[in-house]
Amino acid sequence: MKKAVITLVVGLSLSACVTINIYFPAAAAEKAADKIIDDVWRLQDAAPAPKQEGAAK
Repeated sequence: MKKAVITLVVGLSLSACVTINIYFPAAAAEKAADKIIDDVWRLQDAAPAPKQEGAAK
């Protein structure tokens, strides 16, 4: 029983030390960000100008 507990504790300790790192290429991330910014600017340019109420006619 004692050996099973020690094995369990060692197994859990080893599995708790696992770290998963995901690296994104900087160039790809920058290109994606530029595309999103361009899309947002295109949407803002395509939107109709808001009407101003109370303006002199």
